[in-house]
Amino acid sequence: MSEDTSPPRTFKGLLRWVMTPPQAWGVYLLAIMLVWLLSFYAGTLKPKKTPEGGPPQVTAPKS
Repeated sequence: MSEDTSPPRTFKGLLRWVMTPPQAWGVYLLAIMLVWLLSFYAGTLKPKKTPEGGPPQVTAPKS
């Protein structure tokens, strides 16, 4: 009985390989880190400022 340790050649084989316990933990942690990095990056972006997008000027009433 020989163990096949060659890399998977199809998407289905890759999916089966990723679902095995040691690789599944690594993929899970990698996905959590990727979500955290993307949300951190999105939080550091500054919104674009448009000239007309500012709040209206507040003036005191003249009487």
